[in-house]
Amino acid sequence: MDSAKYLDAIDSLCARDLTAADSEPDAYRSGPGYRIESLVVSHGMRDGDAAPRMAAVEDFYALRSRIAQQLDDRWGRQQPLWGMGTLKLRLDRGEDIPEPWLTTSIVTDDLDLWQPPGSPRWIALGVGHRDGTDEIHVLAVASDIDPV
Repeated sequence: MDSAKYLDAIDSLCARDLTAADSEPDAYRSGPGYRIESLVVSHGMRDGDAAPRMAAVEDFYALRSRIAQQLDDRWGRQQPLWGMGTLKLRLDRGEDIPEPWLTTSIVTDDLDLWQPPGSPRWIALGVGHRDGTDEIHVLAVASDIDPV
């Protein structure tokens, strides 16, 4: 897996106009102020046997870690790993969680999170695997909406 192409995709997210949702095919989800893209998607892992799925999840976490290390080298480690437990609890209490943080709290366990120097934009990486009826994704998030 060539991490240079993933870094290029993240660079594109950093520069992208996020003022409106778009329907480009590489968007996992987008809306005003944010875009979530799948950097890598598994194939054949929906509703599959649990053991191969978990092995694939581990591989996707390893890839995310390699990409995150390269972003740390570029931007510095800015935030500790952000677990989604608090957002899930707040959602269960009926609080409104803005996108993209609502979606990421549902499909990921945690996110690596940066705010590139000189930019108001937030960039996050996560592994979307919580929905067993969906493929596994390494997700890149760009958001002009502060994490909650």
